[in-house]
Amino acid sequence: MTPQVIHAQDRTPQPWRNGGGQTRELLTWPPGEHWQLRISRADIDADGPFSAFPDVQRWFAVLQGAGVALQLGSEHRLHVGDAPLCFDGAAAPECRLLDGPTQDLNLMVRKGKGLMQAVRSGQTWFATLSACGLYTCQAGEWSDGTQTVHLAAHTLLWHSTPRNATWQFVAGDSTPALCAYWLGFSPFSATIGGHA
Repeated sequence: MTPQVIHAQDRTPQPWRNGGGQTRELLTWPPGEHWQLRISRADIDADGPFSAFPDVQRWFAVLQGAGVALQLGSEHRLHVGDAPLCFDGAAAPECRLLDGPTQDLNLMVRKGKGLMQAVRSGQTWFATLSACGLYTCQAGEWSDGTQTVHLAAHTLLWHSTPRNATWQFVAGDSTPALCAYWLGFSPFSATIGGHA
């Protein structure tokens, strides 16, 4: 099956309720307000609290900018290239910009298992969850051993039936510290099939 390719710039930005930034929703499954999986890219322009998402496990990573400090019991400072931070979505942490606006990637999972992991260019990765994806920070080529897709920067590739394939992403430029993120999701019940 051919994976979906979603360009972030093609998604309409939606303002935050607190006015501190905007979000581009890249993918939800199933569609609508009762999603179990949500992948989005956010632009944070000002200090302020995150929205609360009860019963949601959330992963957060900085894509661009100097980074943020999140208050989750203690302060967690996150910069470009750091491992994603996983936390309870109900926590709604206070967010402080370290030095100006940032761009960030979010993976949210309800009633399932999720994964977000930084990509090392050229290194293989095993797509073992029910559905898997890749978010690119720079252009490059994705392959699962049977097909190859050239991806522009800031693109989500999403495969709803990866079938335990071995994936690889080779970045077009080896200079930046961060090239992409692997993403994965398995629901606790039922299968995703081809509906993502």
